[in-house]
Amino acid sequence: MRTNEGGVLEAARGLAALLQAERFGEIVGLFAPPLRAAVSAEALRLAWTAEAVGLGGVEVIEEPVTEAGEADLVRVRIPVTCANGRFTVVTSVGDDGLLHGLRLDPHGGAEWQPPHYADADRFTEQDVLLGTGPLAVPGTLSLPVGPGPWPAVVLLSGGGAFDRDESSGPNKPLKDLAWGLASRQVAVLRFDKVTFAHPGGLPTDFTMADEYLPQALAAVRLLRQQPEVAPERIHLLGHSMGGKVAPRIAAADPSIAGLVLLAADTQPMHEAAVRVARYLAELAPGPSAEEAVSAMVQQAASVADPELTPDTPSILLPLGLSAAYWLDLRAYDPVATAAQLVRPMLILQGGRDYQVTVADDLTGWQRALAHRPEVTIRIHEEANHLFFPGSGQPTPAEYARPGHVAPAVVDEIATWLARR
Repeated sequence: MRTNEGGVLEAARGLAALLQAERFGEIVGLFAPPLRAAVSAEALRLAWTAEAVGLGGVEVIEEPVTEAGEADLVRVRIPVTCANGRFTVVTSVGDDGLLHGLRLDPHGGAEWQPPHYADADRFTEQDVLLGTGPLAVPGTLSLPVGPGPWPAVVLLSGGGAFDRDESSGPNKPLKDLAWGLASRQVAVLRFDKVTFAHPGGLPTDFTMADEYLPQALAAVRLLRQQPEVAPERIHLLGHSMGGKVAPRIAAADPSIAGLVLLAADTQPMHEAAVRVARYLAELAPGPSAEEAVSAMVQQAASVADPELTPDTPSILLPLGLSAAYWLDLRAYDPVATAAQLVRPMLILQGGRDYQVTVADDLTGWQRALAHRPEVTIRIHEEANHLFFPGSGQPTPAEYARPGHVAPAVVDEIATWLARR
C-alpha cells in the first residue's frame, strides 16, 4: 500500500465529518477532477437523502475502515448506522489525498441466495465478452440443459453503473431473472454495463445510446451464433431505463423478435427526477430534503431549456450526467419508437413502484399500445421497482433488505416467451 495510511485516515475522517454535517459542496471539493466533473453536490445530496430517509434517518457515522484498493488507491469504507438499518459509504483515496470514487452501498447483512424457483441443475453458465477494443464488456451466458433450440433474452439493466446482475446490496434482480428463466428453458445473456466496466474510459459526449446499443446489439449477435438458441426467438428484456431504451435497440436490429419491458419509464427523466426527489422529501421533511428538491428543480429546468447546448457544465444538470447525455435523452421518445415496431411486447409494472409509476409512466405505454393484440400490459400490484413483493408505502429501505423478483413475474415472462 503506497498511499500514506495516516493521510488516508485523515481524509476519510474529514469526509465522515462533512457527511455528518451534510456539507456536500465541501465534499465535492475533495473529489479528484474526473469525479468532480461527474458528480455534483446536488446529486450527492439527493443520493444521501434517499438512502438516509429510506432507513429512518442517520444515527451514527462510524470510524472509517481502510483496505487495499486498485493501483495506488486505498479503498475506504465508512459504515453508517440508521434507525432502521445500515449502509456504507465506499470511496478510494489516492496519493494526492483526493477522493477518486464515491458510492453508497446498501446492505442487509446477507449475501445473495438463489430464489426457490431457480434450479442450477437445469442450466449451465459461461463467461463471454461483448464487443472489441477498450470498451468491450464481460457477461454471462446461461443456457438450459438440452439441445434446444431455446428462446432467448438479452437482459438490460436500469440507469446507473450496474453490473450484469444489477446488484444492489444483497439483491441481484437480473440474476434472479437469469436463473429463473434459464430454469424454465430460456437462454439468457446478461452483461456488465460499460459504465460499470470502464468508469474512467468514457468520452465526455457519452450518451444513453452509447451506454446500451453497442453491447446489446453485440449480445444479440452472440446469441444468434449459439446452436442451442433459436435465432428467430431472441428478445430484449429491459428493466427501468433498460426498458426505456429497448425499443431503440429493437429499431436498430429487425431480427429482434420482441420486447419485455419491466418498469420502463416514459416520463421525461428530468421530470421524474424532480418527482422522486419530492417523494423522498415527503418521507422525511427537513432543510436538507428541501435543498435537494430545490436543486433538482433548477437542474431539471436547465435540461428543459431550449438553449441547452453540449458544452453546458454537468454540474448544472441532474444526476451529474453530461449535457450530451441529456440532449440525447430529450430527443428520444420510447413510446413513439415502440409504436412503430410491429413486434410482440410484454409490458409489466409494479403497483408499489415510486420511481416508475402507473400514473406517470405506464399510462404512456397504455395510450399508445393497449389496442394492439400483440402487446400485453399487466400490473403486479404488490411489486416495487425491483419487482420484489411487499406491502405498505414503498421506501428506499426495501432495496437494502434481501429479496427476490416475484415468482409470478418470472412465470409470466417464461410463459409469454414460450408462446412466441
